[in-house]
Amino acid sequence: FPFRLFPLREHGMNLRARPLTCQEIQAFRKSKEVMRRFIRAYQLMLRFYGINLINEETGELRRAENWAERFQNLNRFSHNNLRITRILKCLGEMGYEHYQVHLVKFFLTETLVKETLPNVKRSALDYFLFTIRSKRKRRELVHYAWQHFKPRGSFVWGPHDKLLKYR
Repeated sequence: FPFRLFPLREHGMNLRARPLTCQEIQAFRKSKEVMRRFIRAYQLMLRFYGINLINEETGELRRAENWAERFQNLNRFSHNNLRITRILKCLGEMGYEHYQVHLVKFFLTETLVKETLPNVKRSALDYFLFTIRSKRKRRELVHYAWQHFKPRGSFVWGPHDKLLKYR
């Protein structure tokens, strides 16, 4: 049967690929070999997007040397945003929530602060942010997005009164 590089417990665009079961996820997470391959697949996709994983422990990221060329691809082809959402969800399924946080913050920084990925901004705010499993981390990232969003008054991803008081 067809398999996915980043399998989920939900159907994707490939209707022939069946969703993962909870038992399969647990089996994957217990296998050092499967998890090693998962991280290699993650690094491969990051490189395709012009990003390097610089710390496997923390999940810290930075732009790759070829980032400008790869970001052009990201900006031009919106189907990449669906793949990134899938990768983020899969990171959560596989126990790499800390990797999710770094990847979402990376895209928020590139879209809102550095403004290098304008065509990824809506996906980063509408989808990437809300793949974060930890409520506390998600709130931190929503606050970070709000701090850098222009015009701030048009920010619709969180209540402004709470964002103003957020610590």
